[in-house]
Amino acid sequence: MASQEHFPVEKSDEEWRRELTPEAYGVLRRHGTERAGTSPLNDEHRAGLFRCAGCGAELFSSDTKFDSGTGWPSFFRPLPQAVATHEDLSHFMRRTEVHCARCGGHLGHVFPDGPRPTGERYCMNGVALRFEPKAG
Repeated sequence: MASQEHFPVEKSDEEWRRELTPEAYGVLRRHGTERAGTSPLNDEHRAGLFRCAGCGAELFSSDTKFDSGTGWPSFFRPLPQAVATHEDLSHFMRRTEVHCARCGGHLGHVFPDGPRPTGERYCMNGVALRFEPKAG
């Protein structure tokens, strides 16, 4: 998330700190990464939606979730217009960062080694997501 970008949901740093857990703040607002294998969402297999933990925007359907073996919740496709990406050159690597299109919160990275039909692996930090089971 570049600091000059503007998003539909914008809050002060103080507001984000007040509203998010320290872990979620570290990932969503400071581009942190949770430790692999620590997210309970790795084992979430119910039907439903994965939302942004920062603003509640719908990001991924459970229909696109798969076990990538990486230790982070992974998806092969986001919901339409839910996320945006940009080049991340940190850590001496070239990667594609994924952030929430609504609030700009850092979610993780996308890689070209996922399953069909897209061949993409959206490797997300579980702390940046909130799962909402399908009603009924």
